Amino acid sequence: MDNQELIRIALSARDAAYAPYSGFAVGAALLCKSGKIYTGCNIESRSFSPTCCAERTAFFKAISEGEREFLTIAVVGGRKDSADFGICTPCGVCRQVMSEFCEKDFTIILSDSRFNFKTMKLEELLPFGFELN
Repeated sequence: MDNQELIRIALSARDAAYAPYSGFAVGAALLCKSGKIYTGCNIESRSFSPTCCAERTAFFKAISEGEREFLTIAVVGGRKDSADFGICTPCGVCRQVMSEFCEKDFTIILSDSRFNFKTMKLEELLPFGFELN
């Protein structure tokens, strides 16, 4: 699976976002070691605290289906009413969930609406993640 295809799938997942309060839609496509891809979109709640990000939605879907080994995730996000937006990075909670299930060298593809992208490793985005010793 190449990066552009994973980004395309994440952009498609973004279309299902439920973001009536922020107007900010995010899509994610998570590639598992098994070769399966799980998608996610952000789902807001009017009280915001129970809102779930696209990245966590994709992870939780995969985990609930028994997946435990992950290779990479593509993340795209921007104003729901716009086809042109910049790079969107995972929030801190999503980064911490990734650190629960992924190695430090897990790849995160951050893309804009024009298929420009950069890749980062989880340890770059979360250098001091919470760990129990």
